Amino acid sequence: MPLAAEGGGRPVLRAVTSDDWPLWREARIASLTVSPEAFKARLADWDRGGEERWRARFDDPAAYGVLAVRGARPVGLAAGLPAAGGLPELRSVWVAPEARGQGLAAGLIGSVETWARGTGAGALRLSVLAANVRAVALYERLGYAPEGRAGQELIMTKRL
Repeated sequence: MPLAAEGGGRPVLRAVTSDDWPLWREARIASLTVSPEAFKARLADWDRGGEERWRARFDDPAAYGVLAVRGARPVGLAAGLPAAGGLPELRSVWVAPEARGQGLAAGLIGSVETWARGTGAGALRLSVLAANVRAVALYERLGYAPEGRAGQELIMTKRL
């Protein structure tokens, strides 16, 4: 996975291990607090639970997570998860408002794409709330194409 340079206060992308659960928790709770309209999940779904619940998220060797970290603080995250039907899924993409406009979303997504290629997948799928037009536009710029809908979500796929 390519890492961003640490100089100049730029965030660094780093793959997550189960030991990084405090940083992942901080980023995930921030995403659901700051940008609740961007996610189907709600803060109430994730603000409870102790270390075991958060560590379990990355105990699955088939799962992948990546954080954008500036100093000691997470400012972005994305995840890749195996899914039914064989296509891995891109999930939980978020960048803190103060870190937007620096290419972090593309970097986080690119890291998950690299992980997916490493699993032998030929494509990566995601679900995004159709009303989240900025996210839909980002995914389209990065090569994802609409494949269908599931309720309020647009299903998009990118060939890798």
